Amino acid sequence: MKYLVMVQGAQADYDAMAGKASDHSPAWSQEDMQAMFSFMNELNNDLAETGEMIDGQGLTEPAQTRLVGPGKDGRPVITDGPYGETKEVLAGYWVLDCASLERVTEIAARITQCPAPEGAPNPPVVIRRIQEGGGGDV
Repeated sequence: MKYLVMVQGAQADYDAMAGKASDHSPAWSQEDMQAMFSFMNELNNDLAETGEMIDGQGLTEPAQTRLVGPGKDGRPVITDGPYGETKEVLAGYWVLDCASLERVTEIAARITQCPAPEGAPNPPVVIRRIQEGGGGDV
């Protein structure tokens, strides 16, 4: 079964990783960043070795996003990010092919162990099964 495993973040998290502290999070050092990248590389390598990894990516900060929505006149309305009404956004994801919900939950639990500086938020990991087939496979 395929699953989408997601980690959320906020613009403040990206700012902290760039060295700018806030009430939300302390500034990350180069060592903190290296520890995170090392952890993620090891995780991704392990998932590739087991054959469970289909794809996984970190996403750029909300400030580099764009929202496209319908306008009243039928023309699209385009807004650059970040968006004041959105506190958390998708920060990264994995598409995994796992034998069971229990197995993907084990992986998600491992993701929550990613190193971060003391006082930095530790967001939950969201698991969503990917619907396969003609829409009836739930």
